[in-house]
Amino acid sequence: MTFWSKLSAICAAVICAASLSSCYAQNDAAAQNVAVQPQLSEAGLKLLPLTIRSGNIEHRFTVELASTAAEQSRGLMFRTELAPDMGMIFPFPEDKAASFWMKNTVIPLDIIFVRRDGIIESIAANTTPYSLDPVASQGPVAAVLELAAGRAAELNIGPGDTVTWQE
Repeated sequence: MTFWSKLSAICAAVICAASLSSCYAQNDAAAQNVAVQPQLSEAGLKLLPLTIRSGNIEHRFTVELASTAAEQSRGLMFRTELAPDMGMIFPFPEDKAASFWMKNTVIPLDIIFVRRDGIIESIAANTTPYSLDPVASQGPVAAVLELAAGRAAELNIGPGDTVTWQE
C-alpha cells in the first residue's frame, strides 16, 4: 500500500469515527429531551412495578393502576385470566375502610388491604367469583392490591409484610 493510499484510509476512518460520534451525541441529547411514555396494559391502564417484601424476600409484580373512580369500579371484572406476576393496585387519596365485591369478576383473587405506611393490614384469600358478599378491610387502608388467587399463600405473603410501588 502506498503512502497516499494509507493516508486516505486513515483520513476516511477519522471522518467516519467523527461522524458516528456526532450521531451518538445527537441521539443522546434527543433521548434526554424525550419524556418516557408509560407502559399501558391491554385495558389501557398504566403498568407499574410493585414489590412485596416478606422478611428478607422480595416478590416483584407488574400491576395495573386503577386510579380513577371508573377504573376502580371496573377493576378486574370480566377478565378471564391473570398472570401470576401481574395484579391491580387501587390507591385511595385518603385512608378508608375498603370493601370490594366479586360481581362480574370471573377469576378468584387474593385481595390485599394495604395501610398508608405500606404494611399489609389483611388479606382476603381466594375470593369467590361473581359473589355479591362484601370483602372488607379490618380498618382504614390507603390501597387495595389484587393478585391471582393463591399467590399470597404460595409466596408466604401475609399481614405485616410491606408493599411498595411507584406511580
